[in-house]
Amino acid sequence: MNEVSNEKALHDAINTYELAAVYLYTPMCGTCQVAGRMLDIVENLPHSFHFEKVNLNYLPKFAEEQSIESVPCLLLYKNSKEVERVYAFQSVPYIYEMMKKVETFTI
Repeated sequence: MNEVSNEKALHDAINTYELAAVYLYTPMCGTCQVAGRMLDIVENLPHSFHFEKVNLNYLPKFAEEQSIESVPCLLLYKNSKEVERVYAFQSVPYIYEMMKKVETFTI
């Protein structure tokens, strides 16, 4: 998973790839560590998403602009538009199904 630490790189990734998954976390969040391990597994499954990892401590403005309620958070984008937002990382299959749903979503 590629880690970005500035808004320009993040926006470039969201706008460059047809499907983008942006994982938002903070290092001291225990639940984020579990979610990160789940996403490491999901990232290795067959899919069309480009993954970005963002430490929100470095991008508080982005968190405010996007009205991020808590971490961990997974933002799923299709054609530069946010289609799905996940706060409850229930399981690897759940996350994978959410991604598959976004892949087939028509904007």
